[in-house]
Amino acid sequence: MPDSAASPPALAQLPLAQLIACHECDLLMRKPELQAEQKACCPRCGFELIAHRAQVERRSLALALTALMLFLPANFLPIMQLNLLGQTTQDTVWSGVVALYRSGMPAVAGVVLLCSMVVPLLKLLCQLLVLLCIRWQVALSWGRWLYRWYHHLREWGMLEVYLMGILVSIVKLIDMADLTLGMGLFCFIALLLAQVWLEVSMSPHQIWAALEDSHARP
Repeated sequence: MPDSAASPPALAQLPLAQLIACHECDLLMRKPELQAEQKACCPRCGFELIAHRAQVERRSLALALTALMLFLPANFLPIMQLNLLGQTTQDTVWSGVVALYRSGMPAVAGVVLLCSMVVPLLKLLCQLLVLLCIRWQVALSWGRWLYRWYHHLREWGMLEVYLMGILVSIVKLIDMADLTLGMGLFCFIALLLAQVWLEVSMSPHQIWAALEDSHARP
């Protein structure tokens, strides 16, 4: 990390735009100047403060479009095919929501629908629209609003939890019936990986800087 230490009196004389506070230990320090592919960590607790990604706009746009293309097959293609006593069933994420609703658990079905389909889709759309605002340099105020909402939605998107549930079900069912993995499972895993990579690629300080300055280019 570039040297950003300064005495408290010196920090008090700096404008807020040149200061940064650690999200973990609240240490106040001078914001470091970073080059491409450099990151800055807190000298007290080691928490990653900011990271400067190269070509953040292009990478993020490619990942956002990839994730959106994977969304429909991940949720509507069969995750697994179960053959038990001569009867074959195919399960998808959507069919799981419908099954919960028909079983008399509408609240649980609503939560699963919200966390596994609605929120992840809204997150991807927010990310895509923010990146397009930066790319085309239009509606930056709307881009800032969408990016704030994206950070609120992050706590509700739980694809990794749903994937763990799928994997646990596969482990339990594999000895009870003839189980075949479907293309939907691989699309779901690819969607999860694309979303994780997208969140890592969209460096927050670069996105905020681009949204605040109409001439900034990440």
